[in-house]
Amino acid sequence: MVVYYRRVRYLRNMDTHPGAKLARLLLAGFTTLVDEVVVELEREGHPGVTATHAFALDAIDAGAQSASELGRSLGVSKQAAAKTIATLEELSYLDRRADPQDARRKHLTVTDRGHEMMAIGAGAFDAYRTRLAGQVGILALHSLEKVLRVLTTQRV
Repeated sequence: MVVYYRRVRYLRNMDTHPGAKLARLLLAGFTTLVDEVVVELEREGHPGVTATHAFALDAIDAGAQSASELGRSLGVSKQAAAKTIATLEELSYLDRRADPQDARRKHLTVTDRGHEMMAIGAGAFDAYRTRLAGQVGILALHSLEKVLRVLTTQRV
């Protein structure tokens, strides 16, 4: 009972910790950015798309050719990657064909519709970044991007 109480109390008090606040701000910023891009994709004829779908298509376009490779690229399980591949195929963003060298393997190819969605998404991300630069100033945005590069390259 004492351990449970301490854990609940700690979670309630996380907002007083600067590190926890930073983590929440980063997550909220990412969520806001992605949500806006998803709305734009839906407006442009791509309903039901998620950030995971866009990141998966990008990884496949860059060479991920199996659920295992895609899972490693996205940092998810092979099963989650396989489910994403199936969804992308259902949404006509991805073609899965037999590999001419090995019939047991499937070759993944991003379709024209998938490339269109990726281009619209990239444009929406750029538009959001431009608006943000207008709100905080380009120097502040460059500083933020520099801090985020440092944060993401210093993995433990």
